[in-house]
Amino acid sequence: MNEMNGIEWNVDAQGVGRIVLNRPEHNNALGPSNAPALVRAIDEVLAGQPRVVVIEARGPIFCAGGDIREFVKAGDRLDELVDEILDELLPGYLKLAQATCPIVTVVSGPVGGAGVGLALCGDFVLASDTMKLRTGYAAIGLSPDVGASYFLARRVGPVRAQQWLMLSDAIDAAHCLAAGAVDQVHPADSLAAAAQALVQRLCASAPASLSAMKRLSLEGPALSLQAYLSLEQQLLKACARTADAREGTSAFVAKRKPSFTGR
Repeated sequence: MNEMNGIEWNVDAQGVGRIVLNRPEHNNALGPSNAPALVRAIDEVLAGQPRVVVIEARGPIFCAGGDIREFVKAGDRLDELVDEILDELLPGYLKLAQATCPIVTVVSGPVGGAGVGLALCGDFVLASDTMKLRTGYAAIGLSPDVGASYFLARRVGPVRAQQWLMLSDAIDAAHCLAAGAVDQVHPADSLAAAAQALVQRLCASAPASLSAMKRLSLEGPALSLQAYLSLEQQLLKACARTADAREGTSAFVAKRKPSFTGR
């Protein structure tokens, strides 16, 4: 693992990229000290062309959001501090959110503020039964950042997202699952195994196929039907050129499990 200011990352031999928040003594909060490290981790992991990216955290809290202690220290310069952090962080976060490989986020405990945006940008969000989601912004007189309101609304709907943001209540894992904010909930001691099983399943898939599906999901809502059908055709043609497509169709006819290599 590479490590810098409480952020760890690597891409293993199987092509699994991992980014780990490891500042449990500060509730894995994001601030000026670790935002550059998180951006570097995202850049280097994506440069490794991973088949899957996993976002996880060490300690009982996944991410408390922004580092409120730094906000208090900033005093009348809080707006400048916000710009300093977000100008650094957002370009990297955008790369992560728009990556065409699957993103799996493993939310092992409570999450709030900017951590909500980091957690919910995952294509698959797995949570422990100890997880609670509290947006927190209204409680401190601020507004959402790092995609928290965007991805919350994408998952639970705009009206419910607005209510969760305005009331700033702690929403437990069961309610998050029922609302669609997370995709799976597991006991804390089996979360890692469940995440690993999902990662293995995604790694066994054809990367070009998954990438095409993600592009359609990300880009589709902004396109006309004509443009969308054209993009579908373009992506399908690109997939059809791959060895994985030939392997997949042959395996289907032969009634055997395909072996996708990413070529």
